Amino acid sequence: MPLPPLTLPTAARRDRWLRRIAELDPETDFHEIYRISVGYEFPWDYNRALELALYRTYCVPSISALLDATGEFARCGQKRYDDTSILMNEMTEHGVDSERGRQSLRNINRMHNRYDISNGDMLYVLSTFVFEPIDWIAEYGWRNLTEAELRAGLLYYTEVGKRMNIRDIPADLDSFREFKSSYEREHFRYTEANARVGQATLDVFRNWFPAPLRPAADAGVRALLDESMLEAFGFTRPPRWVRPVVRAVLRARAGILTQMPPRRTSRLSADRGNRTYPGYPHGYGLENIGAPEPVGIDEKWLRKPTRSN
Repeated sequence: MPLPPLTLPTAARRDRWLRRIAELDPETDFHEIYRISVGYEFPWDYNRALELALYRTYCVPSISALLDATGEFARCGQKRYDDTSILMNEMTEHGVDSERGRQSLRNINRMHNRYDISNGDMLYVLSTFVFEPIDWIAEYGWRNLTEAELRAGLLYYTEVGKRMNIRDIPADLDSFREFKSSYEREHFRYTEANARVGQATLDVFRNWFPAPLRPAADAGVRALLDESMLEAFGFTRPPRWVRPVVRAVLRARAGILTQMPPRRTSRLSADRGNRTYPGYPHGYGLENIGAPEPVGIDEKWLRKPTRSN
């Protein structure tokens, strides 16, 4: 006699959060949809994708040159990574207009407003936050993003961009994608500053692993970079067998996740990977998170009070 089909409790069904998203309107509930996607459905994937998003921006010489001039990545790359992660997680968990979200944005704007950064570079960085997670999850996610999640991500970062005084944010994904692609075609090229910032960031990633595993981690990271990024950083290509292995492992992980129960605790408020603030999310002052005041940096990088950006 065949066994009856296994029926999971509603709270344990894998589509629990997907069904919740379907109840929401992305035009008005975009923050809640995005928070569910990042914190519950794809926390590891979003972390990896946003790491690659920031890494991708260092292929633009005007961005890497400023980062190289500050020396932040060479001196304290892990802290810079952890600070960025905290500020982004705080906004996503609590909302950009919450008290903690507004404090996070004040920190971000304080750091950026010191420097003479073009609107084009700021808009390009914003575009990577929108599209790198979309592309990563399409390739390695345990399910596809829904139309509501795609729209919610765009609207969420549109609101973040407005509060950072970024102008001319495209209103739809197709237009924003075209801007991103055009900006990369126009600006990606090798420079020594790219190479230094790229290597410093790669060193941060490598140091997450025990010393014997760091060469493999190095090759694995380079396997996730496309040709334009490898060329802009001047990185050697990984051995030909590494890319298929990395992709197979990531896709196998996705397959396993389809069989797992839904996450009950948001990873946005329970990030155990923070190395600079081991008590996170407790034991630190949010107002102190971020890069310190620049010391010894050439004045050409600093924002001129009378200059329109």
